[in-house]
Amino acid sequence: MTARGMTGRSTTARIEDYALLGDTLTAALVSRDGSIDWFCVPRFDAPACFAALLGDVENGCWKIAPAAPVHRVERQYIDGTMVLQTRYVTDKGEACITDFMPHGNTTSSIVRIVDGVSGKVPFEMDLVMRFDYGSAVPWVEKADAHTLTAVAGPDMLVLRTDAPLVPQDHHTGSQFDVGPGDRVVFVLSHQPSNEPLHPAFDAVAELTRTQAWWDAFASRCPEVGPWSAAVKRSLVTLKALTYGPTGGIVAAPTTSLPECIGSERNWDYRYCWLRDATMTLYAFMNLGYFEEAGAWREWLLRSVAGNPEQMQIMYGLGGERRLPEQELAWLNGYEGSRPVRIGNEAATQTQLDIYGEVTDAMMQALRGGLPRHRRSAAIAQVMVPFLEKAWQGKDRGIWEIRGEPRHFTHSKVMAWVAFDRLAQAPDGTTDWPADAGKGAGKDAAKGAGKDSGKDDALWRARCRATADQIHADVCREGYNIELGCFVQSYGSRELDASLLQLVLTGFLPADDPRIVRTVDAIESTLMCDGFVQRYASDSGADGLPPGEGTFLVCSFWLADVYVMMGRRDDALALFERLVGLCNDVGLLAEQWEPKAGRMLGNFPQAFSHIGIINTALNLHRGQTGRGGRAHGVSDADA
Repeated sequence: MTARGMTGRSTTARIEDYALLGDTLTAALVSRDGSIDWFCVPRFDAPACFAALLGDVENGCWKIAPAAPVHRVERQYIDGTMVLQTRYVTDKGEACITDFMPHGNTTSSIVRIVDGVSGKVPFEMDLVMRFDYGSAVPWVEKADAHTLTAVAGPDMLVLRTDAPLVPQDHHTGSQFDVGPGDRVVFVLSHQPSNEPLHPAFDAVAELTRTQAWWDAFASRCPEVGPWSAAVKRSLVTLKALTYGPTGGIVAAPTTSLPECIGSERNWDYRYCWLRDATMTLYAFMNLGYFEEAGAWREWLLRSVAGNPEQMQIMYGLGGERRLPEQELAWLNGYEGSRPVRIGNEAATQTQLDIYGEVTDAMMQALRGGLPRHRRSAAIAQVMVPFLEKAWQGKDRGIWEIRGEPRHFTHSKVMAWVAFDRLAQAPDGTTDWPADAGKGAGKDAAKGAGKDSGKDDALWRARCRATADQIHADVCREGYNIELGCFVQSYGSRELDASLLQLVLTGFLPADDPRIVRTVDAIESTLMCDGFVQRYASDSGADGLPPGEGTFLVCSFWLADVYVMMGRRDDALALFERLVGLCNDVGLLAEQWEPKAGRMLGNFPQAFSHIGIINTALNLHRGQTGRGGRAHGVSDADA
């Protein structure tokens, strides 16, 4: 084979044919055929040096695969880790590739270890290094007989291997054979190009150390009945989507994987949504991972510091506010789905629900045992007067529509959550000023002062009065009497899966007739082949072309609501179908297209895995007779 021997191959696989590699700095996607088609360095939201996922081979990838015909491919993660093992059965014998990213280093590396199992299996390697999302061809040099460097601007990739390397036409190739006991190791590392070459490390020792680190993390996961394995895999995936230096959690490690093949519904999810991160906090705390929950809270309170009207729905991994959206014209998009976008314009949108989610998270953290944070009270002090007025306005809603703002029912409900949770805050939680009761209903404030004489009581009365005002407004304006159910926005006739949050947040009980009819309407209107769409995307009201798959987290919400309604059999059947959508290594994307039977959207998606954890806990609690439930809300671009 020449170094160009693989360039005629298919450039990308189906989304569900990828597995995730991660080191809590960044991530890579590797397909069943051994090609790493996505890798951003030095962090999740940095430019990709392998971008074939959104283009073709010439935009960067790294494939190691048998040269002999392959009869069977079997993949698995070593239990509780992000160490991937892919076993190839070929005409010539069997071999295994172990892929992982060493954890705990200041820069990222990908290690690929090829082991012979039986027979003598010929392998080919094709390494195509490109920087800046596949647009920049680096200068490649040999540092020594076993070390290759590739430099473009501030970045350097360093390949170390004992395998023979053959350069040709901006590719690097290799051919080698492995038999029983044979091992060939490849290490690709990133470093700043202005620094001296970083020293090599022992890849096998790093494998042992990294495997032990992941195992120590995952071994603390409690048993969750028959769903323990799925919950543990989801937990490990959420940890892999956490940016270790700051505690920020990305919604997904990819950008522009389409919600509809060939459509422009392609968004960059490599940022930290307050919504996603908040629900990840719930998942961590529900499983007993308070250190991770505490790190997320620190990230949150750093990121949202400032005026409440400037609070954004998402931030960069370090809390960066400016995430300008642009299109990469040189990339053809996944299966021709253009444009490819980096950055996210939705960061500038007004979405009122985030205030409820953040407040709920803070209260849950306190109830979960996290110590009180010095800054949380100050943030609440300035947020409440702002939200007392802001909740009455229009916004873009949970789905980040790019059409006209509206009075979204879900947004109002989450504003209610903010005031409802603060009204229940324990004494001493908030350090409210002496005029805390200002703005509350006169009778409520007067009564609170008479009963307790405490500023905390005045404050809770003020929040309860506003919560009651919002509750009445939603029940009056968000409910369509003619349809007999709640609707997506005030005055509309459209359904929305986010209405399930009326139950999950405690806004109304599950047996309220209005809720029962709303759930019935969602089942009859938004269900597609047994899964839930978030809304009718073909209406054009979201400002985008029609069409998308079913939104997986919405189906998990419906299962949670079934549990609360006492419909356990329905909840269990839906949950089992959802878990059955996971790929062979337990990962889920954002959406599922029932007709084509394939995953859509960015991958793997944090919210889908939060859904697995929370619904499994809900079902398990019901099974074991323990009370309580896992709370859940969501986000996404339109």
